[in-house]
Amino acid sequence: MIEDQSTEFKETWRDEYLRTICAFANTDGGILYLGIDDKGKSVGLKNIDKLLEDLPNKIINSLGIVPEIMIENPDGKQILSVVIRKSLHPVSYHGVFYTRSGSTTQELKGYPLQQFILKANNITWDAVSIPDARFEELDDRLIRYFIGKAIEKNRLSIDAGFSEPYDVLKKLDLITGDNQLTRAAVLLFAKRPVKYIRGVAFKVGKFGKDASDLISHDIVECPLFEMPDRVLELLKTKYLHSIVSYKGIERIETLEYPEKAIREAILNAIIHRDYAFQGTEITLHIYDDRLVFWNIGSLLAPLNIEILKAEHPSVRRNILVADVFYRAGSIEAWGRGIKLIFSELQNNNFPVPAIREHAGGLEITVFKTEPIKDRVPNRFPDKVPDKVPDNQKRILQLIAENKFISMSELSVKIGISKRKVLDNITKLKKTGLLLRVGNNKTGHWEILDTNYSN
Repeated sequence: MIEDQSTEFKETWRDEYLRTICAFANTDGGILYLGIDDKGKSVGLKNIDKLLEDLPNKIINSLGIVPEIMIENPDGKQILSVVIRKSLHPVSYHGVFYTRSGSTTQELKGYPLQQFILKANNITWDAVSIPDARFEELDDRLIRYFIGKAIEKNRLSIDAGFSEPYDVLKKLDLITGDNQLTRAAVLLFAKRPVKYIRGVAFKVGKFGKDASDLISHDIVECPLFEMPDRVLELLKTKYLHSIVSYKGIERIETLEYPEKAIREAILNAIIHRDYAFQGTEITLHIYDDRLVFWNIGSLLAPLNIEILKAEHPSVRRNILVADVFYRAGSIEAWGRGIKLIFSELQNNNFPVPAIREHAGGLEITVFKTEPIKDRVPNRFPDKVPDKVPDNQKRILQLIAENKFISMSELSVKIGISKRKVLDNITKLKKTGLLLRVGNNKTGHWEILDTNYSN
């Protein structure tokens, strides 16, 4: 026998062990053995009859739980086993809550205590009310837009379209029985959710070689229900390129990453973020070769990274928030978000994304590549005469690494003005080495020839 999360050895009884019993009740139950040393060897008890009489009352009076206490005789020595079942309600000892972590008993404080009490009472964080929040602070237009989308998806009855927004939110449990707004209602539809919940924002940044090399950034602050569209629109208009093609006379713009996968990654970060942590925002780091999404909030049991990549049950941190996005058709089924990201990337010949738990949250990295059928080699010329200036060589090297690189990025990486970048690119075009395909906003560079023209 060894000590673990549900097993503890003590040679004799002390009242301080009520903390261990409290922790067992708040975790998954356990057994406290009296008369066994910390090596698992039976040493026996001298006052076993008195303990049999005193312990049940002591535990009931101190913790409000009923133990099961039995005499056992391992190695011919009498010991007591105090069996504690998992409690359906939070248990405290002198006003303090304890849980088990491995073979140790830990006191709960602050955020872990808050989460423990909510979970023990079967309440999610987003279902708690905000007494000071008023219905007039919600965006009526946004609520009506949600109702229309949910009716269109057959996830709200058509009668909802003729109901007052207040009544619809109340039926969805976004307004409590005593007419207070829940945190979910404020997060989803408040004009300024940050008034009550800090950190309701999505930060987007463009970086050079690493996270210390910030080129530009934006912060999207808005109600959660419109945040996915706002973030995706920002990416499409400022940060990501679109490849232009034509089908007959129809102009088609295809985002450099599969749009469905990117949208799902945005939704995943928004819906599963732990909003109880109000000191940080959702982040998206954009590099030349990858996108890195991160949101605070570790995976909830029983999920882990391996389970997350396979078919898995839906384990929702923000049940009310997730329900609204589901009803609006933003997410199609529970527990399929990660699978959709993987399948969309695979179907478009992109590498498998990387997923890891990092810094108390979940990080998803989407790597950049073009569909194999459309891929065109774009490499640095094998031979460039010495007469080609160093800045022009550096421009070719950077374009060979990323044919979508912008003039501003070239300016920053080389350390020259945008005007000088333009002058050098003009000369490279004249020499026949460089060609611009598409317009300045959505096009890309192509290195054409290794022969330098005079």
